[in-house]
Amino acid sequence: MSTRRVTTNISLTLDGRYHGPAGPADLGAIVTYASTETARDYLSGIHADATTAVLGRGNAEGFLGYWPTVAADENADPRDRAYAKWLVDVDKVVLSSTLTESPWERTRVVNAPAAEVITELKSSGTGDILVNTSPTIVADLLAADLIDRLHLMIVPEIAGGGALFFTDGLPASRWTLTSHTAGTSGELALVYDRAR
Repeated sequence: MSTRRVTTNISLTLDGRYHGPAGPADLGAIVTYASTETARDYLSGIHADATTAVLGRGNAEGFLGYWPTVAADENADPRDRAYAKWLVDVDKVVLSSTLTESPWERTRVVNAPAAEVITELKSSGTGDILVNTSPTIVADLLAADLIDRLHLMIVPEIAGGGALFFTDGLPASRWTLTSHTAGTSGELALVYDRAR
């Protein structure tokens, strides 16, 4: 049996939202902090041991439309470029009920429940499985108790509306703070490991 660790990455406002009241494209509160030193160091840490990336369709379209240009940009911050190159080169699994084939290299599309896909990925291979900024997938995996490490970036803004990440219905669980960094703009980079 493989001992692959499942890690996740999510950015939230102080009121626990992953986007603002105008919908999924309303990321102003979060994107404002995406280029801080703390955020860039945080980004470097989330993919260090990951050999598989799991994304929802919406995030795949956004990420894989943006990060390849950063990978090719010799003037980009080296931390951004390293993450971009990793994302381009890593094996990717995109969970989607609407795509039938992948428009991206090294990517397979799967129409199945997140817990089922993660359980299959954990059964073979090596390296971490990173569920990258896909809130509904992360929430499903929290409900199934399949997450081993939770990377959280908390930004010092209240969105005042938009989708809440933590909602009623998740099973109780305990987590251990593994690392934390406070940025000069008030952002917090937190890493929690599941206490089992």
